Amino acid sequence: MTIEPATAVHPARIRLERLAKRYPGAALDAVTGIDLEIDPGEFVCVVGASGCGKSTLLRILAGFESATAGTAIVGAARITRPGPDRGVVFQDYGLFPWLTVAENIAYGPRQARIPRAQTRTRTDEALAAVGLTRVRDSFPHQLSGGMQQRVAIARVLANRPAVLLMDEPFGALDALTRTTMQAELERLHRDTGVTVVLITHSVEEAVYLADRVVVMVGGVAHGSPGRIREIVPVTLPRRRDTSTPEFNECERRIDALIHDGGS
Repeated sequence: MTIEPATAVHPARIRLERLAKRYPGAALDAVTGIDLEIDPGEFVCVVGASGCGKSTLLRILAGFESATAGTAIVGAARITRPGPDRGVVFQDYGLFPWLTVAENIAYGPRQARIPRAQTRTRTDEALAAVGLTRVRDSFPHQLSGGMQQRVAIARVLANRPAVLLMDEPFGALDALTRTTMQAELERLHRDTGVTVVLITHSVEEAVYLADRVVVMVGGVAHGSPGRIREIVPVTLPRRRDTSTPEFNECERRIDALIHDGGS
């Protein structure tokens, strides 16, 4: 079973133009001069060293923070606040411990006053999409970390977002579970067609998942604002094998951009 993409008819385009952010009292911009266009349905990963502004960029896209210069647009609308067109998945699952799996997933549609039958359908579809139908009546503490993160993703998908924003969603998982979740996310993206922006420290994860990898450098530790150094297209066929020479060459190229361009 697949999930219908987005609240709009199509997944949304993202456009960032000369975007900058400076926090109060800071001597430098956290990010500066960010120009980026993401096509509807594209999967983009953002990589870079700690402090380069990856999470700042994602928070601006989510509407949790405002840019101090430039524009951020999703679809035809300028981003000024959080909205149902953008779903956010964090490393911390953020599930309500007193609600069952199904109740956690249904929470968003219920808050949006979606009719009960439609909420049930969305919940059932989201559960099936992440393979958790059999644990619908379980509570979060009864699930593994990987299963809890699947619930967090399903909860977002039940709201039919046009854009899925993910901030290190698998960072707290063990290596085997992380690999499984990466494959699941790749499948979900293929099934839903939603636009995805994923922040990660793992270059391997970025090359495995992304259509394009945005490489950010700079940051406070380097005494310069975070900025995009290069955008690397990943032209490898899907269901990628991380052991191939082509995969490793792409990974090495991105690693070199990060480590040679920090200042």
